[in-house]
Amino acid sequence: MSASSRRSGHGEPLVLLHGVGLDHTLWDELTPLLEPHFEVLRYDLLGHGGAPGVDDSVAVPDFIAQLDAELDLAGWSRANVLGYSMGGLIAGAYAAARPQRVKRLALLSTVFRRSPDEVRAVLARLEAAATQDPAAAAQVSLQRWFTPAFQARRPERVASIGQRLLRNNRAHFLAAYRVFALGDPVLAQAAPDIACPVLVMTGEEDVGSTPRMTRELAAALPDAQARVAAGQRHMLPVEEPAVVASALHGFFLPQADESSIS
Repeated sequence: MSASSRRSGHGEPLVLLHGVGLDHTLWDELTPLLEPHFEVLRYDLLGHGGAPGVDDSVAVPDFIAQLDAELDLAGWSRANVLGYSMGGLIAGAYAAARPQRVKRLALLSTVFRRSPDEVRAVLARLEAAATQDPAAAAQVSLQRWFTPAFQARRPERVASIGQRLLRNNRAHFLAAYRVFALGDPVLAQAAPDIACPVLVMTGEEDVGSTPRMTRELAAALPDAQARVAAGQRHMLPVEEPAVVASALHGFFLPQADESSIS
């Protein structure tokens, strides 16, 4: 494994795709809870962390090709896939394009069919990311992503996510962010072709990937269930890894004895 990816644990193959502006360390809290029952592969998306950079020509098919290459490198013809935020956009598009390679799919904090106001808001954030002081833009993101309680309880973890945002190459980040901000049609078009079972999950107080979006996405998929985590915002895998891990165990290992994974 390179510095831009990690593979650990034993069991069902599971790939984790992070969100825009982040990297594979997003999963540091969740991965230890999955390793006893999954072989977990997490890697940096194009334009993030140690992955190759991107420019304005980058598009969802490039991220699909990257996931193909990661699965091939792992020697996996088929795997479970979890996509978070922008990673959910990629994971959903991948499941539609490569149905033979995705066993089960989880879409966590994933945007779907933004309203006109929500479209204007994300485009305003994209513009701010391009023009604002990076530190100020990062603070705005952190305030939206984390609950006040977690910010007070774990300021060092919130700060580490903020530092990750500040370390991004700005041109690469903006190119990737543009894919995310303009990606609504991709998942809307892909949804009917996602044949595998899907878990769609978000936080009750997530203003970016709202409970409405989660329920509408689940309804648009042939075989899906929706779950909303009470009192949570966007950073579910960091703030409440045990809640996410429990949902994933129940979904990805439906035949497992629950007492063995508690």
